[in-house]
Amino acid sequence: MARSDDVVDGIKQMILDGALGAGDRLPAEKELAASLGVSRGSLREGVRALSTLGILDSRHGDGTYVTNLDPGTLLAPMLFVADLPDESGAAHAVRRLIETEAAGLAALHIGDEDLACARAALDETARALTSDPVDPERLAAADLAFHSTIARASGNAVLTALVAGLAGRSTQLRLWRELTRDGAADRTFVEHEEILAALAARDPDRARLRMGMHLLRLEDAFTGPRPTDVPVGPPVDLGTGI
Repeated sequence: MARSDDVVDGIKQMILDGALGAGDRLPAEKELAASLGVSRGSLREGVRALSTLGILDSRHGDGTYVTNLDPGTLLAPMLFVADLPDESGAAHAVRRLIETEAAGLAALHIGDEDLACARAALDETARALTSDPVDPERLAAADLAFHSTIARASGNAVLTALVAGLAGRSTQLRLWRELTRDGAADRTFVEHEEILAALAARDPDRARLRMGMHLLRLEDAFTGPRPTDVPVGPPVDLGTGI
């Protein structure tokens, strides 16, 4: 293991142990390198790695600080995973599980402001669907706004960050291109309306059900076999019955 990995592990452990907290300034380079038992060069490499991960923030002329450790920042690398081609549907299946629970929690906690934001996102979707030509990028942006609002309304910052990471913009854009091409965009809009109605009624069971059904349909539509992919066996001789 590279000595810079010792730095990464060591500073992470300091944060977990409470020796360093969000917003704290790291000890002087010489002192920290000695306490971790590494060279100053290895320390700098480890600090750069932690800065890339959003854990540390190096400020020129002012030292290095622990960030606010915001879940959205720390989970940002998931955006790349979510945007990778996913023929197995594994990422979408995880998204379905997480967003289904997020919808249930949102139904319990959502306020008027978030309901208005979700409504505005659906109104924008409706306008985008009636534009000529239909713009998948506009639809993807409205879709992301709708789902992000529901995740935020769950009141769980980690859950919100996970939803944002798994519903990457590139993935949503590919999805809406398929939906508009297959004529399934209107159905998706109706499903969104049903989810919003459940949220407005503060009905967590119905919100979970509506969200789960919505995402499962999309999962089946875009990761399941197409009709032309289903193997066709030999014709069955039903006989004459005589």
